[in-house]
Amino acid sequence: MTDLSPAASVWLAKLAGALAGAAISFAWLLPRGPREAALRFLASVTAGLVFGSTAGLAVAARLGIAYLLSPQETVLMGASLASLSIWWAIGFAVRFGEKLSGTRGGRDEG
Repeated sequence: MTDLSPAASVWLAKLAGALAGAAISFAWLLPRGPREAALRFLASVTAGLVFGSTAGLAVAARLGIAYLLSPQETVLMGASLASLSIWWAIGFAVRFGEKLSGTRGGRDEG
């Protein structure tokens, strides 16, 4: 079996964190319909991939544990956090928009 390069292992950790954050969020706060589920899942994974490194570094520095973590652990943590955060932010925005417009749910319910 071949070893992964350091860059590949960081990307794999980032993808795993993004998917884990989306999966946990999906189990915790169900979307109302398939359209909202797809939107939130894609945005969640994308946010985990894009902001995983930055969020991981910020959290590790804030908690004072950066020296204890490998780059892969830092990215995994950050990607999960970014993924969870965007899922909840989109859910809040959707519910707030529905409240403002006086609608509940979407056309894709069913």
